[in-house]
Amino acid sequence: MHELVRTNNAVLITAIEALLKSADIPHVVLDRHMSVLEGSLGILPRRILVGAEDWEAARQLLEEAGLAHELRPDKAGPPVRSTPDLTDDAVLGGRLRLRQKRKGHRVGHDAILLAAATEVRPGDRVVEFGAGVGAAGLALAVRVPDVEVVLVEIEPELTALALDNIGRNGLSQRVRAVTLDVTGPVDQWAGHGIPPGTADHVLMNPPFHDPARQNVSPDPGRRLAHAAAEGTLAAWVDAASRVLHSAGALTLIWRADGLGEVLAALDGGFGGVAVLPVHGRAGQPAIRVLVSARKGSRAPLVLLPGLVLNYEDGKPTVEAEAILRGAEPLPMSAGTGL
Repeated sequence: MHELVRTNNAVLITAIEALLKSADIPHVVLDRHMSVLEGSLGILPRRILVGAEDWEAARQLLEEAGLAHELRPDKAGPPVRSTPDLTDDAVLGGRLRLRQKRKGHRVGHDAILLAAATEVRPGDRVVEFGAGVGAAGLALAVRVPDVEVVLVEIEPELTALALDNIGRNGLSQRVRAVTLDVTGPVDQWAGHGIPPGTADHVLMNPPFHDPARQNVSPDPGRRLAHAAAEGTLAAWVDAASRVLHSAGALTLIWRADGLGEVLAALDGGFGGVAVLPVHGRAGQPAIRVLVSARKGSRAPLVLLPGLVLNYEDGKPTVEAEAILRGAEPLPMSAGTGL
């Protein structure tokens, strides 16, 4: 059985039970008799559970009844059985489940760090470039309530997986996925409901290996995710500038030795830049940089204290665990001045 709703509203429980019964969906209400212990005050919540085979139907039923906001947002539903080509993986300490290809590019720390460093508020409109199966955008949606996210991905097969991940994590009301080339024409973007100047925030993890200068993976999926010709970063930053409104913000992750390329791409259109180095292990050089910037800002660059992922003995740091498993944010606010 899997938890569908948790509430101490007795009237709501009765209404949901009636809906489930009318649809012949078996269910169980747990903790119904806890009032004996809590003095009949209704403090402790009751939980409504349904079987794995009825999970999607039950969620759809409640969404159609206008009760989507009551569904458990931090539960990804029953695990989907892995197949020879796909795996079902838990991230953010189980708050998010992702189906992804067994081979090729797979979700790693970069996507979760990017989501954690993206500072948004409830109600903001966010676009993720190069979303893949949706890890970063979905992690952001899990962390920030009521944020609206559009996942942009060029590969239709990955877009399909992203759509599946949106639905099975109960985020269909706030997140959608579209197949688009980041550098595609404006009319194509507008046709998918993303006209110029409408986004509050763009987040992206562009491919950062130049195949002309670096060895790239022979796997097509990995190569597409990690390798791109010179000028790709600048093109993606230009596309972000087009999509963002006049004071919109951009957050990206890039390899640490390419920070100069990032600053060059941002120069002229963005300011208020904040740079946060990411170190794989204590005492070692940074392997990534998280960078935030604001469109049209003239604020100076700020170099933030770095994040260390692992202690010298290889164990994850407390700070890294809080972000990667605990869904804690990674503040970049020093770079959001105007």
